[in-house]
Amino acid sequence: MTTRLSARAAIASVTDPGSFTELPPPPRTSPADGPLAWTGYDASRARAEARTGERESVVTGTARIGGRQAALISFEFGFLGGSLGERTGDRLEAAYTHAREHGLPLVSLIATGGSRMQEGMLALTQLQRVARQCVLTRAAGLPQIAVLRDPTTGGGWATLGAGADVVLALPGAQIGFAGSRVRPADADPAAYCAEGQYAAGHVDAVVPAAELAGTLSDWLRVLTAPRADGPVEPPAALPRGRLPAGSGDVPPPATGWEAVLQARHPDRPRAEAYLDAYFGLRLPLSGDRAGGTDPGMLCGFGLREGRAVAYAAQCGTATRPAGYRTAARVIRLADRLGVPVLTLVDTPGAANDAAAEHAGAGAAIADAFAALAAATVPVTTLLIGEGGSGGALALAAPGNTWVTPDSYFSVIAPELAAAILKRPVADAPATADQLRIRPQDLVALGVARGIVTRRT
Repeated sequence: MTTRLSARAAIASVTDPGSFTELPPPPRTSPADGPLAWTGYDASRARAEARTGERESVVTGTARIGGRQAALISFEFGFLGGSLGERTGDRLEAAYTHAREHGLPLVSLIATGGSRMQEGMLALTQLQRVARQCVLTRAAGLPQIAVLRDPTTGGGWATLGAGADVVLALPGAQIGFAGSRVRPADADPAAYCAEGQYAAGHVDAVVPAAELAGTLSDWLRVLTAPRADGPVEPPAALPRGRLPAGSGDVPPPATGWEAVLQARHPDRPRAEAYLDAYFGLRLPLSGDRAGGTDPGMLCGFGLREGRAVAYAAQCGTATRPAGYRTAARVIRLADRLGVPVLTLVDTPGAANDAAAEHAGAGAAIADAFAALAAATVPVTTLLIGEGGSGGALALAAPGNTWVTPDSYFSVIAPELAAAILKRPVADAPATADQLRIRPQDLVALGVARGIVTRRT
């Protein structure tokens, strides 16, 4: 079981001491027992107010988190289950409006059972109000961070929660569109918890309560950091793992097949090593928001010399549809926030098994191509290993792709090219030469801008 903090205790747990200032609630006059004249509704509200000290199911205001100002929404689950009614919608709309008027990121600490039955369809339509405010805030280029407390269900999950740019969850929190009393009796409970939603690609991270303030502070630090004026520089080449300290650069491969062997070398540095060397602080985003994750695609935002940079990096495996969708999601978010993007290309190609086809491999790859093509922020790409066909090209920035000395890019793997041309397997090395896939070939062909070297 998770600990259910009150709205104000949740605020106090993540904000700088004494920094919270509550927003005045918008005035609203309601008829006796609410818009439906629901018998006993006023009495229920009075009991909730006496029990919690709150007059509605949300508390809104501004506060500093790690020294950075943010607009804040916190749900009071003790007030009629944190349900959304007309007055809740008023307060939520006012908080979003305040965030836009003052250029503040919005942090939502959610704990809700959904829409308030005593207000019927008028309660349900508050979700449309919230959705509209989310859209307006996105259009203003302001980040939205959601923290899913216990429970986060119904329309609160389907708007403020799942609609946020960054979705964090507390361990063990109940999360799902269906609450515990309305879901099927035989439903797998693992699907309705923070960990299950993370595994399914709907939550970016499950964060212990003791680490939540620091995690929110890091996210606000990154998302409010200055942006670079132009494309970010590509990472420097890293040495092969077992080369002695002080070794020089890997020499350019003499043949196409040598380029393939160098890119496939087991000791070649991979994406995680490049990201760790490039960023001073790096925060991951996980999942495609469509039920999938791909551990072979690392995505997120980080700080490079004090400036915000988004990243999407292949890890040397065949990239799955969820990986492409996650990368596209992060590129679009970065574009909306005005953050330049770094992509690292390293894959033998897109996954081509039956499961990948069922998951929409073609559509996912198309989505990644489209996200890059539509980006208005500068994108920098570094090919750090294998560049296998369209599955690699989908993450490559046109006109700003760089290569490491131990990489290759090919329209198709040399072995597969030989097979298609009905050549024997032994002809794969010669075919590799014909394909002109070495780093220096890619530069000569205009596919790459240059070969990066190690920094000393």
